[in-house]
Amino acid sequence: MRRFPLFLSLQDRHALVVGGTEAAARKTELLLSAGARVTLIADKVVGEIAQFIADGAVTWIGRDFDDGALDGMSLVIVATDDEAVQARVSHVARQRCVPVNVVDRAGLSSFIMPAIVDRAPITIAISTDAAAPALARRLRAEIERALPATIGRLARFAEIFREQVRRTLDEPRVRRRFWDRVFEGRIADMALAGDEFGARRELIRQLDAARNQDQSAARREPGMVHLVGAGPGDPDLLTIKAHRLLQGADIVVYDRLVSAEILAMARRDAECLYVGKRRGHHCLPQAEINDLLVAEARAGKSVVRLKGGDPFVFGRGGEEMQALLAAGIAVEIVPGVTAALGCAAGTGIPLTHRDHAQACVLVTGHLKDGTVDLDWPMLARPRQTVVIYMGAGTLQVIAARMIEHGLEASTPVVVIANGTTSRERRVVGTLATIDRLVSRAKLDGPSLCMIGEVVSLASVRDRHLGFVSGMGL
Repeated sequence: MRRFPLFLSLQDRHALVVGGTEAAARKTELLLSAGARVTLIADKVVGEIAQFIADGAVTWIGRDFDDGALDGMSLVIVATDDEAVQARVSHVARQRCVPVNVVDRAGLSSFIMPAIVDRAPITIAISTDAAAPALARRLRAEIERALPATIGRLARFAEIFREQVRRTLDEPRVRRRFWDRVFEGRIADMALAGDEFGARRELIRQLDAARNQDQSAARREPGMVHLVGAGPGDPDLLTIKAHRLLQGADIVVYDRLVSAEILAMARRDAECLYVGKRRGHHCLPQAEINDLLVAEARAGKSVVRLKGGDPFVFGRGGEEMQALLAAGIAVEIVPGVTAALGCAAGTGIPLTHRDHAQACVLVTGHLKDGTVDLDWPMLARPRQTVVIYMGAGTLQVIAARMIEHGLEASTPVVVIANGTTSRERRVVGTLATIDRLVSRAKLDGPSLCMIGEVVSLASVRDRHLGFVSGMGL
């Protein structure tokens, strides 16, 4: 985030606009809609600006800018084509710590005018930090299509009852869940449809029911644990359900494979607790993680146990589910895109193919006791794809054992680090060469290994698309 987003109150505050262009008219209209008292400096005024002045909505104080024009101003917008004036106003405003925007000149601006979705009192602002204003406008259009035109009505309705709900439900967690029910159910539907009387009656009924409950008993009621797959790293691969649960979680317990972009999707005031593991080093032993999940749920919290990939594919989700059920805690499993599927899609490697692989086997590169005592005859069968999770540290042993048990040394292999993310790197080789190539590439981050004839199909696809494939790409 290169600029800090905020919403500035301009009601009855003074704002200066320099310039009489069409852009100045658009900015002036925005300022007036926010309740600002607008003063204008311009060589000449025509069109909308002239009408604003004629209507008494804007005060025109002259043609030339001087430093005194900034006295008492809360904000200044420069919409003139005169570059000397642009630079001068920007300099003076910055010296006085007055927020300044020079239209289409981000380098001279201390703030950027966003693309705005106005559903008062709901306001959504979109900025690309001046990198792509057309993209911001497109995003605004998509959001406007997605939002009900009457969404502001729902916000105004909630505002009426906000203080009453706060006084009635003093426990923040109970209060938040009450509002979740309001916005997801009949009350919201009625408010959006314009039936405010019916919505008020239903909200009061539900609030009375909540007040009559034993609040101390409600706090003692166990929460629920959601074992959620975060996918292989690309935030766009997170499921809609996973995103919804992150938005409602009281605490998010996450591991090392969860990307920062996905963690940022959690509710802002949710507690995020890291319990990550890597080979040979556990931040918390698994038994302590199990105990932690049980304790947080017994405290009445909504717990999201966020795991890279899928919870039930080498994610120890089965162990955690068993521990939670044994403790009497409700558990929900939310699948995620496992790394094998994400990396296969990203690299163009089909895990199965009628001409090359009639089976796909997922295995871990090291067992619970740290050994690599796998079923080598099964893994070395031809015409299948073998996907190895957590195998970077044992790659030399894996390759040697598979060759020993009959797989050709020339069998294609790819190792993918940080798959599906912007940091993805690939090393392509064979069973005979892959360990040396990976060592030379010095891959960093979680990696996945794919072995089989289908790996060669990725290079065919890359050549077709004009990509270059090779070590470390």
